[in-house]
Amino acid sequence: MDTDHITDVWDRVFATQPDPSLWLVVVTGLVALAVVVPYGAWRMARNAITIAHEGGHGLVALLTGRKLDGIRLHSDTSGLTVSRGKPHGLGMILTAAAGYIAPSLLGLAGAALLAAGHITALLWGATALLLAMLVMTRNAYGVLTVVLAGAAFFLVSWLTTAEVQAAFAYAVVWFLLLGGVRPPFEIQSKRRRSGGQVDSDPDQLARLTNVPAAVWLGLFHVVTLCSLIGGGRWLLNL
Repeated sequence: MDTDHITDVWDRVFATQPDPSLWLVVVTGLVALAVVVPYGAWRMARNAITIAHEGGHGLVALLTGRKLDGIRLHSDTSGLTVSRGKPHGLGMILTAAAGYIAPSLLGLAGAALLAAGHITALLWGATALLLAMLVMTRNAYGVLTVVLAGAAFFLVSWLTTAEVQAAFAYAVVWFLLLGGVRPPFEIQSKRRRSGGQVDSDPDQLARLTNVPAAVWLGLFHVVTLCSLIGGGRWLLNL
């Protein structure tokens, strides 16, 4: 690849794009809401939230000095991230806490990029993150899911018009912001039905910190809802 071509790609990725019309922002938000709220659509789309959830565990594990053994994604939309290191301490706590807030924080970061006009950079950044996750994915269904997601981002960023890129990017960010709110409520409901007998991230955090699982769930609710409000304001340019 010659220098001029590399420069062209660099300019294409990091250049700013004009803001889309307000109607597109609103419509993509309504589409994302229509995917998140009905159970049938949510059950299919929840795989994307699981990718972000497990990716959050994996990234924080690496950032805190733990050894990441692998990530598994399952067809029932559950997942598992295995890391090695001290079974207690700050690194373990941060790793366990990262999953439920990761989709919302990714959505918030995406909203900041879109507000700054970096639509193409968002699409390429998402592709790079998915490629990095693919390296650590250890089961066939997980590999297929991550490859399909990465291919969607790459093809949209490389082959489609600016209008299609904008619609796709805004829909994805809205979905992360809205979809990130639902899992904490789901695990809260599951814990209530089972009398708290669930081996979930909040329960693991309760054992690690002696802070009740309900407090950790409350923290997850605060982060996800605040991310939705803040990210939504950026997307709507309020």
